[in-house]
Amino acid sequence: MTPETPVAETISAFRRGEWRTSLDRAPLPGPPGRELALVPEIVADADRRCWDSALPGLPLLTGRRELLLTALDLFSGGTLTVGGVGEQSGEAFRAALWESAGLPGPLVDRWCAMLRDGVLKKDVAPEPDSALTLVALPGNTFTCLAAVCDQAERSAGVWLRPSRREPLSAARLVAALLAAGWPRARLGFYPGEQRSLHGLLRLTDRHVVYGGAGLAASVRSSPALTLHGPGRGCALVPPDMPTDDAVAWLLPLIAADSGRFCSNVRTVVCEKPDAAATLATSLAAALDALPPDGAWPLTAFREPGAAESVTRGIRERLRPGDRIVTRRPPVLHSTADDVYALPHLTLLDGHLMSYAPDTDATDTTAATHPLIGHEVPFPFAAVLSASPRAADAITADSLFVYRPAK
Repeated sequence: MTPETPVAETISAFRRGEWRTSLDRAPLPGPPGRELALVPEIVADADRRCWDSALPGLPLLTGRRELLLTALDLFSGGTLTVGGVGEQSGEAFRAALWESAGLPGPLVDRWCAMLRDGVLKKDVAPEPDSALTLVALPGNTFTCLAAVCDQAERSAGVWLRPSRREPLSAARLVAALLAAGWPRARLGFYPGEQRSLHGLLRLTDRHVVYGGAGLAASVRSSPALTLHGPGRGCALVPPDMPTDDAVAWLLPLIAADSGRFCSNVRTVVCEKPDAAATLATSLAAALDALPPDGAWPLTAFREPGAAESVTRGIRERLRPGDRIVTRRPPVLHSTADDVYALPHLTLLDGHLMSYAPDTDATDTTAATHPLIGHEVPFPFAAVLSASPRAADAITADSLFVYRPAK
């Protein structure tokens, strides 16, 4: 039996109102033969000059909120023409995301609904201005397309820079906006090499950038830049909270959305001395019991060795006295050849988190431990008992701090 010929497919760029291919291409994760067209900086530079010439003659764009809602309905379930892909139904979109990015259908459904609900719940749209805005997207979740919706209501034009790990959703949103009636000249889809981001920042007026700590360090801050860096989410467990209640509260904070949101809990701080070990044992057992395709499904890793690399990174960050308390193997290879990084929970050595009350020095060991706030694209958290000063240091470095409802 002869093997099937790989599907040859190149997702196009969208520039100057048209889907366009390129000699510069990058392979996509997943099945072989699928590529992403890249836009060189010199081409983007010429497109910016073209935009400046065209802007004064663009007709007024009204009814943006209604167009966005129509586009998001089409994004979720409509049949759309995506450059380089052709006609793509909602089912084909979900199949492509599973094949290339390992995103299961129930998670895609949830994220599509979150995008639409986000637009419905927004306040009155801001007054549109003349800015050309760049939105540089991450590869961990397409819910960050909410930033594209925000800027589409505000900006004269929006250029999307997708992640090379998952450009499919961004390309489909462009197609959905076009199908809803969004003016072609006001949209751009500019895939590129990592180094091209700085060129796109230079070429645009306003910027929304998603990325990790490394990217955050490389991007110069400016009044025109909104940077969504690491969230370093943490949860504070009060001393009087029963262990079973704490596990029920923490489990979705760690495991929902496959642990891919910056708002997911990465650090669990026990305010009661020596409480971390008891909580960690129970929480690890609950994480070990989660199936890959359960209520909080896991995403599959499509790049060879990626699951092994991210889980190995946790082990490499352990310090003497720390230990991994989840018991399943770090990586699961399913019978369907899907590869999953299974949920991880680490217990950090408690004596590292103390401080001497008779000194003026504040012990920030907890805040500087390499597993505190460590973000990976699957459910992971570190549990520790921390002194009040160490707990304050952790929360000060976290964008998302959770406390149980009273």
